[in-house]
Formats: sequence, C-alpha cells, structure tokens
Amino acid sequence: MAGTVLVTGAAGFLGSHLCDRFIHEGFKVIGMDNLLTGNIRNIEHLFGNDQFQFVKHDVSEYTHVSGDLDYILHFASPASPKDYLKLPIQTLKVGSLGTHKILGLARAKKARVLIASTSEVYGDPLVHPQQESYWGNVNPIGYRGVYDEAKRFMEAMTMAYHRYHGVETRIIRIFNTYGPRMRLDDGRALPAFVGQALRGEDLTVYGDGSQTRSFCFVSDLVEGIYRLLMSDVTEPVNIGNPSEITILQFAQEVLKHIDTKSKIIFEPLPEDDPKVRQPDITRARQLLGWEPKVEREEGLKKTIEYFRNQHELFH
Repeated sequence: MAGTVLVTGAAGFLGSHLCDRFIHEGFKVIGMDNLLTGNIRNIEHLFGNDQFQFVKHDVSEYTHVSGDLDYILHFASPASPKDYLKLPIQTLKVGSLGTHKILGLARAKKARVLIASTSEVYGDPLVHPQQESYWGNVNPIGYRGVYDEAKRFMEAMTMAYHRYHGVETRIIRIFNTYGPRMRLDDGRALPAFVGQALRGEDLTVYGDGSQTRSFCFVSDLVEGIYRLLMSDVTEPVNIGNPSEITILQFAQEVLKHIDTKSKIIFEPLPEDDPKVRQPDITRARQLLGWEPKVEREEGLKKTIEYFRNQHELFH
C-alpha cells in the first residue's frame, strides 16, 4: 500500500476526483466533508471500496484521524462565488480555523500537506498573465473578500507552519477548472451556460463579455496536484490552462455544442469581478514538468455530456 491520504472537501467537485486518483495510485483514502456544498453522489461509487473511508466532519472544528497519515489534501471550502456569498462566515472559518486544524493535524502526524489556494489571491490583477511572485490586488472588505482573504490567510498560515514548525507543505493556486461533477447550479460560467442552454433559457453574460478566463480540464488539474504533492516545491505553484478566452466567446462555444434556441443576453458586471484571469505556468512547467493536455473542445464535450445526463436524471 502506498500510504494513507486524507482529502478534506472529498464530496466536492475537485475533492472527489482526487479521491479517485489516489485510490487508483494504491493509497488508502479518508474522505472528509461536512456536505455543506459537497454532494455525497460524487463519492458514492467509492462506498464499499476497502481503500476508502468517508467521515462526515467540519474541519473548522477539532479534527482527529486515528492511525498513520502520510498526506493531507486540504480542499474543504465553498468555492464558487454563489456559494461563498451565501456562506461568508463558513468560508472564512474553513480557510482560517479549518486550515489551522489541518496544519496541526499534519504536524502531529508528520504528514505532508497540500492546501488548495486559488487564482483569486491575485484579486482583480494589475499584472497579466499572473505569476506566483505577484502579490495581488484584492479588496479585503468587498463581497468577494471573504473567499480571497480566507485563501490569502491560508497561504500565510501554511508558510508559518512550514517555517516555524518544519511541516512539509505545498501550496497550489488553482485557476478556473471544469469537468464532470461540477454542480449545475454553482453559479460559475460553464455550469451556468450549460444549464441555461439545456433548459432552453438565454445565456447570461455579465458586462460586455470581454472579461477573460482560462479553463483547465479537471484531469489535467488533478495531475498537476499529484505532481506538486510528490515534489519538493514549497513555494506556491499556479496550476491552470494558459489558453485564455473571453466569457462571450466561451458562451458562443457552449451554444455550438448544444442544440438549443437559446441566445446570449447581457447583465451588469458584479462588483470586483476580475477583468482578466490567465495563469503564468512557467514554474509548473519547469519544476513539475506539468502542462495541460486536454483541449477545450474535448473537455467541453465530456462536461456537457455529464451535465446532460444529470439534467435528464433530475427532470
């Protein structure tokens, strides 16, 4: 057996894919989630697998795991603007108290811990594309600050545990990721567009749609996470797809894949919505030998297929 890994946020979009990957690699996986935004359906296929154990728990509370623990992946947090605007206190708590508990657990177990940070630590960036050395442009008291600052604090605390207690830590800054197991109602661009198109509704684009995003398919992201965890890189690493696209173009691509009478309509831009978002992945390329492999065309097909099945399942 390769060892034991704890995944927090295991029933979430990314957490569930990580559980799959580590089981595939021969690890024993403990999946932890309080199911606030996670969905048990994402990991149901693992129930009955000897290598998997699920624990329903909020990591903002005291967290105990019996036995040996080799690795921890801290992915517990509301992650879409819709979720963290609805759950601002919980978002701040899991980023601060939850991270504190997880780092304490890593220290006690002598486990290596990887924390899921985000491109949102760069805020509405004044530097483009965003390199890890950029400190960001974040509004701490804006509506999005609950997520952005929770993740920035999380990075600061992780480095403190690394420097002061010698805990083996890894920090990933995740850029927009998509794929099967995203929630149709999570409010992010791709699920929103696909959901609207499948329901025959018009697609809502905010502002004039010129703001950019860079979308990375989930299997590429998971590979990057795995490589970072197994590396000796302690500084933050951007993992994302540098192929940049405007939101308007993205909406048009979704419409090409779905036979629908939907058209595109425009709404006012939300506060502090980043105008550009594109990772500089030089560090990931050089230190991890990682870059994304899945073309957007292929990734979109797989994701839309998943959403179509979900849509039919519940309608």
